[in-house]
Amino acid sequence: MEKTTYIYGIRTIMEAIESNKEISKIYLLKEAEGLLMQQLKTAARKNNIAVSYVPIEKLDHLAKGNHQGAAASISPVNFHDLERILEQTDIASKPLFLLLDGVTDVRNFGAIIRTAACTGVKAIIVSEKGSAPVNAATIKTSAGAVFNIPICKVNHIKDAIYLLQAYEIKTVGANEKTTDLLYDIDLNIPLAIVLGSEDRGINPSTLKVLDQIVKLPMQGDIASLNVSVACGAMLYEAVRQRL
Repeated sequence: MEKTTYIYGIRTIMEAIESNKEISKIYLLKEAEGLLMQQLKTAARKNNIAVSYVPIEKLDHLAKGNHQGAAASISPVNFHDLERILEQTDIASKPLFLLLDGVTDVRNFGAIIRTAACTGVKAIIVSEKGSAPVNAATIKTSAGAVFNIPICKVNHIKDAIYLLQAYEIKTVGANEKTTDLLYDIDLNIPLAIVLGSEDRGINPSTLKVLDQIVKLPMQGDIASLNVSVACGAMLYEAVRQRL
């Protein structure tokens, strides 16, 4: 993002405050009450953040969703350099990375960010073009997790894969056309999980450079999962193997 944006939702704003995100102002509904609202007011006061009490029409204009009586203006989300993160990462600690090849839906992106933060993902990697933006809807869906996990933008996903492989990090992609099941492979290693777009999956040219391709078992009549659900299944299998 290149300009100030607005986030909304009490927990999302609280997460931004706790992550030391630079918040210009918080906008609260005049008549809003409740424990969480009081906690937000206290946090704003402790961190010297300006608070403006506004009518609901103002919040509805700032936030295109369920704002819970609270919105805030923030500085842009900073993107990180993948190579620098890799240089600072102890590969022996078996880091977990996540690559998204063309995920464009902001709510899927937000849900994926939230799951990645919950499963200890070191960084999320997306391409400069053809990826969902980090906007207010993404931040809201992530429950503020976007402030707690590095997001790296690269020119091409394949370049990121080659870089990860150079650091001896295994790249594993999801595709229903393989015979290898996710649960049959070792994920307790330095690992990068690769997921594709909602409509076409991983780009065929990207599939060719991956170390391994796996699938999730499907037993019903529907042939594929929502990308954020598939992401959760894969990440938590990696977590399970590391327990």
